[in-house]
Amino acid sequence: MGSKDGTEWNATIVSLIASCGLHGIEPWTYLRDVLILLRTWPPERLIELAPKSWKQTLENTDARQRLAASPWSRAPTAAPS
Repeated sequence: MGSKDGTEWNATIVSLIASCGLHGIEPWTYLRDVLILLRTWPPERLIELAPKSWKQTLENTDARQRLAASPWSRAPTAAPS
C-alpha cells in the first residue's frame, strides 16, 4: 500500500465494495453515484449513502434529482425495483 494512509484508504474501499456485495448493489455504480452525491449531500444525512441504506436512498426523489442533474450520472428516471 505504500503508507499507513494508503492502507487505511484501501481498507475503506474494500469494505465498501464488500458491503455492496452483501446488499446486492453493483459496487462501481454505487461508488460513482456516492461520489456524485457526496459533494452536496447534507452532512446530517450521510448514513443514507451507506450501502445498507442505498436502495432506500435511491427511492428518494431528492437523490434521484441530484443524480439526474449530474453529467456523470446514469440519470435514473424511476426508482429501482
